[in-house]
Amino acid sequence: MNPNDLTKEYTNGEVTIVWQSGKCIHSANCVKNNPDVFHPKEKPWILPEKSTTEKIINTIDKCPSGALTYYMNNSK
Repeated sequence: MNPNDLTKEYTNGEVTIVWQSGKCIHSANCVKNNPDVFHPKEKPWILPEKSTTEKIINTIDKCPSGALTYYMNNSK
Protein backbone atom coordinates (compact mmCIF):
# COMPACT_ATOMS: atom_id res chain seq x y z
CA MET A 1 0.00 0.00 0.00
CA ASN A 2 1.46 3.33 -1.08
CA PRO A 3 0.94 5.90 1.72
CA ASN A 4 0.92 8.66 -0.90
CA ASP A 5 -2.03 7.12 -2.75
CA LEU A 6 -4.63 6.04 -0.21
CA THR A 7 -8.38 5.85 -0.64
CA LYS A 8 -10.48 6.18 2.49
CA GLU A 9 -14.22 6.25 3.04
CA TYR A 10 -16.22 7.97 5.75
CA THR A 11 -20.01 7.82 6.16
CA ASN A 12 -22.79 9.48 8.11
CA GLY A 13 -25.22 6.71 7.13
CA GLU A 14 -26.78 8.64 4.24
CA VAL A 15 -23.73 9.62 2.22
CA THR A 16 -20.24 8.15 2.02
CA ILE A 17 -17.30 10.50 1.43
CA VAL A 18 -14.46 9.02 -0.60
CA TRP A 19 -11.05 10.68 -0.23
CA GLN A 20 -8.15 9.85 -2.56
CA SER A 21 -4.89 11.16 -1.12
CA GLY A 22 -3.01 10.93 -4.43
CA LYS A 23 -5.36 13.48 -6.03
CA CYS A 24 -5.47 15.95 -3.14
CA ILE A 25 -3.83 19.32 -3.87
CA HIS A 26 -4.47 20.63 -0.34
CA SER A 27 -6.50 23.63 -1.48
CA ALA A 28 -8.34 23.53 1.88
CA ASN A 29 -11.68 24.24 0.18
CA CYS A 30 -13.21 21.41 2.20
CA VAL A 31 -11.98 22.89 5.49
CA LYS A 32 -13.09 26.41 4.56
CA ASN A 33 -16.53 25.30 3.35
CA ASN A 34 -17.33 22.77 6.07
CA PRO A 35 -15.01 23.09 9.09
CA ASP A 36 -17.34 20.97 11.23
CA VAL A 37 -16.52 17.91 9.09
CA PHE A 38 -12.98 18.43 7.81
CA HIS A 39 -10.16 18.53 10.40
CA PRO A 40 -6.83 17.95 8.59
CA LYS A 41 -4.74 17.83 11.78
CA GLU A 42 -6.86 15.11 13.42
CA LYS A 43 -7.42 11.38 12.86
CA PRO A 44 -9.86 10.57 11.52
CA TRP A 45 -9.77 13.88 9.73
CA ILE A 46 -13.24 13.58 8.19
CA LEU A 47 -16.23 13.45 10.55
CA PRO A 48 -19.34 13.27 8.34
CA GLU A 49 -21.71 12.88 11.27
CA LYS A 50 -20.98 16.53 12.18
CA SER A 51 -22.91 17.98 9.22
CA THR A 52 -25.92 17.50 7.01
CA THR A 53 -25.71 15.37 3.92
CA GLU A 54 -26.68 18.37 1.78
CA LYS A 55 -23.83 20.50 3.13
CA ILE A 56 -21.35 17.62 2.69
CA ILE A 57 -22.37 17.21 -0.97
CA ASN A 58 -22.11 20.97 -1.58
CA THR A 59 -18.62 20.98 -0.05
CA ILE A 60 -17.43 18.00 -2.08
CA ASP A 61 -18.75 19.57 -5.29
CA LYS A 62 -16.31 22.47 -4.66
CA CYS A 63 -13.22 20.23 -4.45
CA PRO A 64 -10.96 21.44 -7.30
CA SER A 65 -8.81 18.31 -7.54
CA GLY A 66 -11.49 15.64 -7.43
CA ALA A 67 -9.82 14.08 -4.39
CA LEU A 68 -13.19 14.14 -2.62
CA THR A 69 -16.15 12.33 -4.13
CA TYR A 70 -19.24 10.78 -2.61
CA TYR A 71 -21.94 8.22 -3.13
CA MET A 72 -25.35 7.90 -1.56
CA ASN A 73 -25.92 4.88 0.66
CA ASN A 74 -28.85 2.64 -0.19
CA SER A 75 -31.80 2.96 2.14
CA LYS A 76 -33.36 -0.27 3.33
